[in-house]
Amino acid sequence: MTLSKKITLVFSCCISLSFHAQLTNNSWQNDIFECDSKDNLSCLKFVNNQTIVAQSWDELAQPIFWKRIMLLSPDSCVINIGSTRQIVQVFSVKDWEAKSDEQKTVYRDSVRQSKQLLEDEHIYMTRGKNDFYRFDQVIPTISRGVEVFSEQGVDPWYAQSILLIESPGALAKSTVGAYGPFQLMKGVAINMGLTVNGYTDDRKDFDKSAQAASRLINTICIPEAKRILDQESISYNTTDLWFRLFVLHIYHAGAGNVQKVVKAIAPTQGGQDLITKMWQTKAGGFGNASQNYSQIALASLIVLNETINSAN
Repeated sequence: MTLSKKITLVFSCCISLSFHAQLTNNSWQNDIFECDSKDNLSCLKFVNNQTIVAQSWDELAQPIFWKRIMLLSPDSCVINIGSTRQIVQVFSVKDWEAKSDEQKTVYRDSVRQSKQLLEDEHIYMTRGKNDFYRFDQVIPTISRGVEVFSEQGVDPWYAQSILLIESPGALAKSTVGAYGPFQLMKGVAINMGLTVNGYTDDRKDFDKSAQAASRLINTICIPEAKRILDQESISYNTTDLWFRLFVLHIYHAGAGNVQKVVKAIAPTQGGQDLITKMWQTKAGGFGNASQNYSQIALASLIVLNETINSAN
């Protein structure tokens, strides 16, 4: 069964999308919309992401690349340019691995020559990951995440984005020990009020994990984002998409590493330009995985948008 068919099953009860425009101190509440059931007894809540299209984030090579990877099976792979994530060609993994090392080198050199790239430009082979990005499984949990964050008075856009990219649809533990639907480290979870010991791990409880993640976003990530940007005299609106992506980088890499990469960039303004420069810049512990984080968030949100639209 294809992803779109699976998602259609999830949304088979949907009959309408209605945007809320309530006057509230939390302007992000205006972005929440509901997918109502036929019997009006239940609904799924999501956060509007139309800004991605309005500001042309969906036309950038990096989100396009990651979207392709998310929807591609693991037996296929994408040859891509490391610095830009421009897709060069799609192979079956079997065909790519059948090439000798010399043939792969010749192929990569031919790409550099045809694209007029520097000799040290990385040409990557990246496998499809639709076995990891299980959108059909994570979408039902997003609604609950939006509700929990909203109840805590925290922008639910972060719940939606984190759930799409961190262990989507599964309770997996990362190689560094992060666990649960919001992939919280043990120390962070404890600092945010959860119990994590040899007997109990609250990170596996969805609501408790969501509450802890919302506290982390609200008390550390957003304040640190403001502090870093204020130091650079960069203006921002907390509901701007670029600001939210900036906060996500802090959630993933930590404020110290984000501050280092900002210092390396020395920006004079925020916006899409700052985020895309972060995709190209390394500093401190802000490496490849950190650069990819907001790219993957954008790609996931684009898939979510398309999924919702195709189901209604």
